[in-house]
Amino acid sequence: MSVAASGGGLRTPKRRVFLRGSGAQDIVSEQSGRLPRYVTRTTVGVVLGLALGFAIGWWLWPVQYTNTGPDVLRQDYRDDYVVMVATAYEAEGSLELARERLRLLDPVEPSAPVVELAERLGEAGNGGAEDIERLTRLAWALGAPTPPLAPDVEGRP
Repeated sequence: MSVAASGGGLRTPKRRVFLRGSGAQDIVSEQSGRLPRYVTRTTVGVVLGLALGFAIGWWLWPVQYTNTGPDVLRQDYRDDYVVMVATAYEAEGSLELARERLRLLDPVEPSAPVVELAERLGEAGNGGAEDIERLTRLAWALGAPTPPLAPDVEGRP
């Protein structure tokens, strides 16, 4: 009697075939419960690329602004700039130079930042009296109407 006829044939064990290439590795990875290799490599590449990009952009070659005008400054620095222009006007007495400096902030109406700052400092009450007087004198010299500021300064220059 043959082995095949008796039904007790020999069983051949199932063999895992490991082929070289992406498809066979994916099958093995799915069977073992691990992520496919290309997902791991892609994730590591993205993380390393972002880390390298941030390191280059923030530490090695950060952006440096040069020769920018005061119109791109933050508001508190713009306020400091206007006070410095008023102080320089008081020291130098050059109205045209002060007007030219203020045109960097507002080319249409150079006195507008001076009046706005003086009014804000006067309303808030946290500005120095000297700064408010300087700003008011500069606003008057520029010909800007300053009715709310008039009581703060004794005598119009």
